[in-house]
Amino acid sequence: MVGITSYGAYIPKYRLGRDVIAKAWGPRFISGERSVANHDEDSLTMSVEAALNCLQGIDPKAVDGLIFASTTSPYLEKQASTLAATVVDLPVEIFTADQLSSLRAGTAALKSAMDAVKGGSAKSILVVAGDSRRGEPGSDSEQLFGDGAAGLMVGSTAVAASIEGIYSLSEEFMDAWRRQDDAFLQKGDAAFTQAYGYARIVKNCIEGILKKYEMKASDISQFIFPAPDGRAYARVIKSLSLSPGSFMEDPLLTTVGDTGAAAPLLLLIAGLEKAKPGERILLCSYGAGNSDAFLLQVTPEIERLKEKRGVTSYLSYKKPLTNYEKFLKFQGTLSKEPLIPYSSWALLWKEKKQNLQLYGTRCKKCGTFAYPRRRVCQKCNAKDEYEDAKLPRSGKIYTFAKDHLYPSPDPPTVMAVVDMDGGGRFYGQLTDCDPAQVKIGMPVELTFRRFHQGDGFYNYFWKLRPQEKS
Repeated sequence: MVGITSYGAYIPKYRLGRDVIAKAWGPRFISGERSVANHDEDSLTMSVEAALNCLQGIDPKAVDGLIFASTTSPYLEKQASTLAATVVDLPVEIFTADQLSSLRAGTAALKSAMDAVKGGSAKSILVVAGDSRRGEPGSDSEQLFGDGAAGLMVGSTAVAASIEGIYSLSEEFMDAWRRQDDAFLQKGDAAFTQAYGYARIVKNCIEGILKKYEMKASDISQFIFPAPDGRAYARVIKSLSLSPGSFMEDPLLTTVGDTGAAAPLLLLIAGLEKAKPGERILLCSYGAGNSDAFLLQVTPEIERLKEKRGVTSYLSYKKPLTNYEKFLKFQGTLSKEPLIPYSSWALLWKEKKQNLQLYGTRCKKCGTFAYPRRRVCQKCNAKDEYEDAKLPRSGKIYTFAKDHLYPSPDPPTVMAVVDMDGGGRFYGQLTDCDPAQVKIGMPVELTFRRFHQGDGFYNYFWKLRPQEKS
């Protein structure tokens, strides 16, 4: 039996009411709000968050591979999956791959992971999908898009939702696209593309998998599929004659937005959070004429995952973004990075164990923990007598300062010294916070973020944020 053995989600803290966008461009707006990635977040950092949530309680060394799916990877040529695998501390002898350039990249990655486990080339594969798409200012896409990520572990033991069947359709169809030199997504005529693209193909894919496995719509407890907007979603529901209660009333469109390649996996996590053993779930994705459908059977193992950090916890943990200009700054539309800091690709490689994987040193003689790593113990002066030890990811602020001079899209920059739970100290920036609310003793946790761009590439490191409530 092959299927989902664990899950984890991530939705950025900031939410932008669509009425805020309307104030800048006119009275027409779509109801609800959308999630907004902070200026130091991208599809990779969000996917890392989802992966860490998915791996909670799991030994990373037992994972055989990681597949990263996105339409907004930080790099056009360089695997983001390898960086994500390094940060979450997966072993070196694993398979990594990127699935890019399609909204169905998330389900394509899920299928690849399923085939690998079913074929015996891997025992467990971690699938992560994240997107942070940019709509042209003033367009419907700017309002409809949302940022987020999802992580699913695919394996053959302790399966919480087994994958019982799969069906795919692939048809050349031009509805939305983005060339390499395009900053924003381009779309064809909405009425035509929704009627003959999304609505038609999703309907055909769902009907196709039901026919292939000789099932009826009444056999399915949850139909889960993303949508570009509410009208297109309602069209598919009506065309399939789905009964009330068998589908989501809102596929996160009014609370998060269309999260691109991550959308079907995020919705699946939301469905699994309320699923009961024995229920059947039908998951379907869509991307420019391509569609994947999965039949899943929920097992009693689902109860083991109820404490995972999924979609529900992030829906309530949010902060309103009331300034449209700040939203444009976060997306990099208004301004570019004011500084060109020094970067070294050689140093990134040399210090990856410390800076990406958060390994410090513990003295073998006196037990003193040090981060950053030290060859000489600061307590007993023993030299090269240490072992690797992980820095804890949560702690409390010991002291802090607010820097109003450092250029930032969200000033001031708060710098803090934190006593980490279990030992060690960390000095770094605070993010996702209200500077006025920062105080000594505040519980904080580490989060992986984009630091800056220097020497032509992105630099990532860990920052601090107010501790989230699970």
